[in-house]
Amino acid sequence: MTMVDKRVLIITGLLIIISNSCMNLDDMNINPNGVDPSKGNPNLLLSSIETYIGTTVVNLGFGDIAGVMQHTQKDGWSGSHNSYNWTTSDHNWGDYYKILRNIDEMYDKSVEMELDFHQGAALVLRAYVFGLITDLWGDAPYSQALKGDLGGEENIKPVFDKQEDIYTGILADLDAANTLLSGKQSEYFSISPVQDLFLGGDVNKWQKFANSLALRYYMRLSEKAPSVAQAGITTILADPDTYPIMEDASDDVNLSYYGNSEIDAWPTDTTNHGFKQGAYARLKMCATLVEPMQTYNDPRLPLWAEKVDIPLVAVASPAARDDIVDSVRYIGPDVVSEYESLHGVPIDFDPEYVGFPPAWSAVAQAYNLCPDINQAPHNPHASHLNKRYMNTDGPLLKARILTAAEVNFIIAEAALKGWASDPQGHYEQGIQASLDAWGVGSEGAAYILNPGVVYDGTLEQIMEQKWIASWTATAESWFDFRRTGLPGLLPGTVVKRNAIPLRFYYGVDELNYNPDNTNAAINLLEETAYSMEDGKNSAWSKMWVLQ
Repeated sequence: MTMVDKRVLIITGLLIIISNSCMNLDDMNINPNGVDPSKGNPNLLLSSIETYIGTTVVNLGFGDIAGVMQHTQKDGWSGSHNSYNWTTSDHNWGDYYKILRNIDEMYDKSVEMELDFHQGAALVLRAYVFGLITDLWGDAPYSQALKGDLGGEENIKPVFDKQEDIYTGILADLDAANTLLSGKQSEYFSISPVQDLFLGGDVNKWQKFANSLALRYYMRLSEKAPSVAQAGITTILADPDTYPIMEDASDDVNLSYYGNSEIDAWPTDTTNHGFKQGAYARLKMCATLVEPMQTYNDPRLPLWAEKVDIPLVAVASPAARDDIVDSVRYIGPDVVSEYESLHGVPIDFDPEYVGFPPAWSAVAQAYNLCPDINQAPHNPHASHLNKRYMNTDGPLLKARILTAAEVNFIIAEAALKGWASDPQGHYEQGIQASLDAWGVGSEGAAYILNPGVVYDGTLEQIMEQKWIASWTATAESWFDFRRTGLPGLLPGTVVKRNAIPLRFYYGVDELNYNPDNTNAAINLLEETAYSMEDGKNSAWSKMWVLQ
């Protein structure tokens, strides 16, 4: 497939999505290509579904959740990113259900046309999106969802299924997908590799995707329903012929960006999204991530972050010195004392990488003696994102849907529980898979021997490396953190509540248009000390899996 072909395909998929977003719920049952649903082509639907899922994953994991999980911080318009200043207006699941309507159409058409590959792929994608919904909100419409075209109050205002039942349905869909995708490539027909933007129509890789996603959800249940989790994980790992899984970076499920326009370009590119006070300018590296990566001599850090432009150097005298010589800023003790007294944080004199402390101040743009205190300035004394994130596209600019690194870390954790073998091997394989995915795999053998990285047999170490590897896809690390408390993140100073949030609020649309069922779901949430004036519908209330 040529690059021109890819770009035409991605634009087509995105135009499908845009047209869908303008439709009401009844219209959403019309094929996105503008033809009768009975004539819809599952291949065309697949490309649009994958594009929208990829955009969603990046918007989550490179957006506000990257702030929650302290990969990045913003120094402009930072409230939702740094401080969890969310409300019922901030997160809405409407777009997730739009994706599911297309998946539903793809599945129905595949059944009608007896296309086992497309049926299996649709079930995997359905499980993936419903998994995101229940992970983010809790109870949600599931068994009665996507039936608005049938009319009737129960279909227009569907009940919310319990989270436990949604997880059960997800795992059942993935098991069915494994069966549908278990044949040889030659046994399937009507596959268009060009239009499968995730895996190029490779049936075996889709089967691995299904089973690896099942491992994610069994581990999600490991604290709440350990017997279910153990049985599911051991069944998959005991029979790799029946249940193949993702093992190395060549199996990763990714979506590349093509950069033709704002719609299909990386979200911080400076061509379409602007530079001054734009998305790239606002984002800086967070110290919580930068500092351990520096300690471990992590080869991924220079891929993700820029070194400071002008290092700070402390001098003993004169006390008021503050000048730049040969691209180094020299500051005396009076300057240091004044800054630290005003802001309550020490100056970071690291000559290479400087991350922002999490939610450290309402004037985050002033960090580390930045001379420009406008919103989203260029800070010469702190680490911006690597300049690759100014580009519209590139070989490393991908939506990372599910990776072999994550799968290996899951197995390493399962091995600590006695549900699998060789925790060290899978821990090291998880690291290697991440380094391979970022193009620095040749440094893996040395990296795993670094102090702090060399295997010590603790869950803390596994979860820290899994968290590092989740760069640009941190939503999964958020879900892990809620379950394990690892890595041991602490909220910053200027935050809405003095705790990491646990979920999204049910939004105003659900509260306004489906109030009875929404309130029934809210009543099943468990308040915590940080729910406070929100009541049960709080970002700090516990959904079923956390209760």
